[in-house]
Amino acid sequence: MGRGTPSPAVLTQVVSPAAIARRLTDLAAAIREDYAGKNPVLLGVLKGAVPFLADLGRQLPPRIDIDFLSLTRFGSEGRVGIAVDSATSISGRHVLLVEDIVDTGLTLSYLLGLLETRQPASLATVTLLDKRTRRIVDVPLRYRGFEVGDEFLLGYGLDWEGRYRNLPGLWAVLDLAAFRLDPEQATRAAFGEPGDKVIA
Repeated sequence: MGRGTPSPAVLTQVVSPAAIARRLTDLAAAIREDYAGKNPVLLGVLKGAVPFLADLGRQLPPRIDIDFLSLTRFGSEGRVGIAVDSATSISGRHVLLVEDIVDTGLTLSYLLGLLETRQPASLATVTLLDKRTRRIVDVPLRYRGFEVGDEFLLGYGLDWEGRYRNLPGLWAVLDLAAFRLDPEQATRAAFGEPGDKVIA
């Protein structure tokens, strides 16, 4: 590449903040209708679901409970376990599990199986993103924001080594090798400054 030739873009915005806001309004309307009078528990999966759950919850009636759980992976096979459990009893409650993204379905399948043992009145999932191209296990998604391809995504809860969760839109990494080599240069080229590191 000659001197003065601009570098090809490493990042591109695939879902704008305005599009996310519009989709959340639609999802919230459907949830309000389906859960009218049921006072559901919104159970968010840390850390990626935090922005999505917060914005979604603000559009729902006041009488909901919000709680979180965190997962960990262990062993050479990457088995999933609970690192931090929710403090809210879900026995007899209507539970809406809130995910940032569902891809293979393996983690979600594990979570749904675990939560079912706690005898909720009902259990459903809402996800911001559905990456169906990577699905290994079929899992029920009652509500979903957007179906996406196999790109590596950043923003609105999705991170790279803890950074860029705070971006208001969703960005696709077009050149993962270049991004790994110098993520701060790539993000400066796309939107000025690198995202702040978010510590939960």
